Amino acid sequence: MSDHLPLFPASADAAHDEVPQRFAFDGTGSEYFRIWIVNLFLSIVTLGIYSAWAKVRRTKYFYGSSTVAGSSFEYHGNPIAILKGRIVAFVLIVIYNIAMRTSGVLALLMMVAVMAVGPWLIWKSLQFKLYNSSYRSIRFGFRGSMKETYKVYLLWPLLTFFSLFLAAPFAHQRMKQFQHSESRFGTTHFSFHATASSFYRAYLLVFMIWLAGIVAISVVLGAGLWAFLSSMARPGTGDPAGLAGFFTFLFALYVWMFVLFPIFLTLLQNLIWNNTQLGAHKFTCEMKWPRMVFITLTNMLGIICTLGLFMPFATIRMLKYRVESMTLHPAGSLEEFVTNTQAQVSATGEGMADLLDFDLSL
Repeated sequence: MSDHLPLFPASADAAHDEVPQRFAFDGTGSEYFRIWIVNLFLSIVTLGIYSAWAKVRRTKYFYGSSTVAGSSFEYHGNPIAILKGRIVAFVLIVIYNIAMRTSGVLALLMMVAVMAVGPWLIWKSLQFKLYNSSYRSIRFGFRGSMKETYKVYLLWPLLTFFSLFLAAPFAHQRMKQFQHSESRFGTTHFSFHATASSFYRAYLLVFMIWLAGIVAISVVLGAGLWAFLSSMARPGTGDPAGLAGFFTFLFALYVWMFVLFPIFLTLLQNLIWNNTQLGAHKFTCEMKWPRMVFITLTNMLGIICTLGLFMPFATIRMLKYRVESMTLHPAGSLEEFVTNTQAQVSATGEGMADLLDFDLSL
């Protein structure tokens, strides 16, 4: 990794300086509900135009509620830039749908055009998101090249598709490596050390868990499925019990897939952040999949029972757990690190503001 800060000077408080700093999230469901309901109402009234301002309000709240070492994060995004990005996305979708209804050839050409410009849009969006994020008045940044962006967001996805998704873990690792290694805090770069093999192990573990669940469901509910298939082989002899068994089998498969997602998310977040550093400072993530499954299932139940009104509370519950599972392990005094970084940023200056006027993120 480049641009590491010099080693911190030794001091009598060195042991204290290196005390792990756990991330905290103090947002509440009731506070966010008020933001969410106003954002929803104004977005509907303005036919979606206000959604850009809604995103800024939402992100500012999430950032301001997330703290580490006694300080919170800040978001400085310009809603006009976000609105421009959404207009571009909307226009592309409309043109593609018109082309698809008009001619298959035009639809194919439009798809190729979107694939060609897509990585550039993602590149601008990554720059916008990080530059408009700060901690203790120091901006984050993204210095990845456009050439590398095309490799990560076009070449590797195509490789994944043509390899029948066997290259998906490799492509995922390359994407996270690009995102993290090219990000910086002030003048200090992040680094990413997870290998493609570690991503393959995570994917393989999830696949084995999925397969074990499918086998278990088939063993437990296989009789009902077999009864349904047998009745289908004899037209006119419908079996209500077999039909009920078939739908029970499908429902169990759906629930299992829903449960599998938080397990996959837990494995990936732990893998990614346990292999990420900021200069010499390390991160750890200790998410537990049983807790993630519980939060996911209870959130789904709450959203269904309240016809969607539990959505902001569900968002806060999930975000709070994910943020508070993170810990920063300083390699020295954070105060010295921030002070040195502020000095270096002031010396180099920032010339990105005029360039970052576009955000595709939704």
